[in-house]
Amino acid sequence: MMSEEELRKEAEKIASEKVGWIVHFSSYVIVNFFMVIFWGVTSGWNSFPWFIFMTIGWGIGVAIHFFAVYIDLGWKEKMKIREYEKLKRLQQQK
Repeated sequence: MMSEEELRKEAEKIASEKVGWIVHFSSYVIVNFFMVIFWGVTSGWNSFPWFIFMTIGWGIGVAIHFFAVYIDLGWKEKMKIREYEKLKRLQQQK
């Protein structure tokens, strides 16, 4: 069972990760909005939408970030436990 302090630190970490994703997503939306406006004004609305490559690539990154923060598949916890056990073994060998 986690102590009150450990729970607080874990909650802060999770909240920080969620805020990080919100900032990432917000910047994605704002920058892409202005890229579309820039494309329309400079190239004409009927020209090739060159911004789409950046939008798709960055969108994939935002989606991966979302899954890493909000969809807990348990792999992070398993990795933490594995690293903890590894460090403990190394400490015992010394």
